Amino acid sequence: MPLPPGGRILVGLTGPELVVLSVTVAVGALLQVSIGFGLGMLAAPVFSLVDPALAPTAVLLLASGVTATVLLRERGRADLRGLVWALVGRLPGVLAGTLLVVALPARHLALLIAGVVLTGAVVSVAGFVPSQRRSAVVLAGMASGLMGTATSIGGPPMAMVWQRLSGPELRATMSAFFLVGSLMSLTALTAAGTVGAHALRGTVLLAPAAVAGVLLAGPLTRRLNVRRTRTAATALAVAGAVVLVLQQFL
Repeated sequence: MPLPPGGRILVGLTGPELVVLSVTVAVGALLQVSIGFGLGMLAAPVFSLVDPALAPTAVLLLASGVTATVLLRERGRADLRGLVWALVGRLPGVLAGTLLVVALPARHLALLIAGVVLTGAVVSVAGFVPSQRRSAVVLAGMASGLMGTATSIGGPPMAMVWQRLSGPELRATMSAFFLVGSLMSLTALTAAGTVGAHALRGTVLLAPAAVAGVLLAGPLTRRLNVRRTRTAATALAVAGAVVLVLQQFL
């Protein structure tokens, strides 16, 4: 079937752009299922490079579906007490993140996304391990809400504060937090009028890639080294963030 004028399809993406976004979503979904986070951190810089109008809505919607799948697989293993306090912190963070999306121009949001990725990488490399006290979990939830709503990258604060949890418990707790938290963020963004039909169509178009990532994660999860996988995911996200920063100034 011939493409419309300009070679663009459905949501204004060219064939190569659709391939790039699909591969990114598939790899991000695989990471999300395997280590409990990664889709937002990997996808947000790439989405902002290819089509900024798809972020953060499309990334949040895709992440919601993937985290729901993880939660079903790891049901009954979440740290419910920590989850509740993290969501208490998430609410004011969501409201602050929504204000940023409304107030900041696209260029500033792109730089914010890059800054979040690079800061998370630096903190991870530094080996910072916060306590799991209630106050730390609430603050992490607040930071995650702000970052996740404004940039769709809410994983780093929670990954840091919950890093002492075992693999299945970490994946279950993170997934429950991100599922509820993403729905909170999407509700706030919808109320603010920033969720458009373009992002919704893009989500539908990229949903098969997310499904592929989830299916691939099944046989691969047990073979992956969690530490090396996290390192690789961070390196890819940093590369995307650096390119995103360069794009804003060149």
